[in-house]
Amino acid sequence: MTATPEADQGLDPETRDKLLADPAVILEDRDLMRALVAAREAEIGDNVIDIRGRAMEALEGRLDRLEAQHENVIAAAYDNQSGTAVVHRAVIGLLESADLAELTDSLQADIAPLLRIETLRLVVEADPRLTALPEDVVIAPEGAVGRILTAGRRMPRGDDIILRPASPITRPIHGRTVASEALLPLDLGEGWPRALLLMGSAEEQRFMPAHGTDLLRFFGQVFRLVLLSRLRG
Repeated sequence: MTATPEADQGLDPETRDKLLADPAVILEDRDLMRALVAAREAEIGDNVIDIRGRAMEALEGRLDRLEAQHENVIAAAYDNQSGTAVVHRAVIGLLESADLAELTDSLQADIAPLLRIETLRLVVEADPRLTALPEDVVIAPEGAVGRILTAGRRMPRGDDIILRPASPITRPIHGRTVASEALLPLDLGEGWPRALLLMGSAEEQRFMPAHGTDLLRFFGQVFRLVLLSRLRG
């Protein structure tokens, strides 16, 4: 029996007409192009290298890497935008406090959930001039802030924000189990005791030394100004 032209071609007339009318359909389909290149290489044998096929594979690999980088850039930009919005909402919460008691009470009750962390505590070294601090403030002995910041490590600069795995020295301050923590030193100025903000997260990757601290620094600076205002008021 004689084969028909359609049988020799291996495609039904409708599919063949569509491909002839729009061949870009094949070029835009990676699986089809990969199959065509593989078929071509099988046809010419192992002793011949198809430079075009190799070039297409290299370009395809480069395209995959560019797409991955593009997705990473978009994800990072989204995270930055989301983080900025979160910190801005937390700052508004600080500014809305009416007095020192409301400010310190809001840290754990309101601001910590906004920042998506488990703990947020204000630590102030004991000072005879500060005799009526709210109960939510952690009163520490003189020199305790320095020991908390170092936790056996090199002493940082006074304004350094520290991101690290949770330390045993801060466990009583957190009051619960956390996996990572951020320490924001607060320079209240001459005449005021040393202080710091302590943040704790249940996520190990939340506060890591390699992470940026710009948003935390902004939050700490706003909190410092609000705290001084409430202390003087």
